[in-house]
Amino acid sequence: MMNLRKTMLTLCALLCAMATRAQFDTHFTHYWALQGYYNPAVAGLSGRLNMYGTYAMQMAGYTNAPATMLVGADMVLPTERKNQAVSANLYSESIGLFSNQRLFAGYAYRLRLWGGGLAMGISAGTLEQKFDGSEVETEQGNDPALPSSEVDGTGLDITAGLHYAHRLGWVGLSVMHLTAPTIELGETHEIKIDPTYYLSGGCNIQLKNPLLSIQPSLQVMTDLQAWRTDVTVRGTYTYDEKRYYAGLTYSPMTSVAILLGGEIDNVTFGYAYEIFTSGVGLIHGSHDLYVSYVMDVDLFKKGRNKHKSIRIL
Repeated sequence: MMNLRKTMLTLCALLCAMATRAQFDTHFTHYWALQGYYNPAVAGLSGRLNMYGTYAMQMAGYTNAPATMLVGADMVLPTERKNQAVSANLYSESIGLFSNQRLFAGYAYRLRLWGGGLAMGISAGTLEQKFDGSEVETEQGNDPALPSSEVDGTGLDITAGLHYAHRLGWVGLSVMHLTAPTIELGETHEIKIDPTYYLSGGCNIQLKNPLLSIQPSLQVMTDLQAWRTDVTVRGTYTYDEKRYYAGLTYSPMTSVAILLGGEIDNVTFGYAYEIFTSGVGLIHGSHDLYVSYVMDVDLFKKGRNKHKSIRIL
């Protein structure tokens, strides 16, 4: 009985993973801070070296629940106009016996337009998926519908996007899995990844009190078969060059998330707890941790190699 229950949980996790992958990529509650993952055109927007990472634990408390990690960085190339940028990201996800990884690099070009900046970006890399069939247990022994050993496959994955930033706000449009890769798992199994489209935007609203501001943002994601919309409102308190924020994200018919975070000495950190409204329960929500660090990098700064001799210090 225990083997049957374990098998059913494993198969359910696998089917959920495939269904989710067929519709959407992993959704990060900090989507507004991770635009570089969804849209390569965002690279270099800060004008500095930007390094970030996030870890998401979805449906906490469930066996074989999804766990996702993302680390990335982007920076402006040291050209005269500083209108070109590069980026790199490593994405890893596991759902029970199913896992996938993406390693990709991107390029963005920005030009001035209508008092703001329009950027075009593209990224390319590999998408690797694995399924450990050796851990599957069934009452009837080997099931031809499931792999009986560890299988994996790799495909070319491309993302392209546009991003426009203005003092009044920003808007982005991108498509992930542009090549619609089909990943072959062994000789008889395969998973097709459909393109996923993203529309996002946001702005900063300064209140009469100079210490307070509001940052509304929006993200719509779809594979043209299913849709998800996230609407976020954050309130930020700024004091002594430090920022602290709190906010809420609402996704119709999906979830409500609570956001807390801040920025101190070029380090931004955040925590979010997503509560699903579909009956999963309050304690089985998703935890989302985020951190980033920005720093100035000038490879051609005069005097960067100057040093003093230890004899005259």
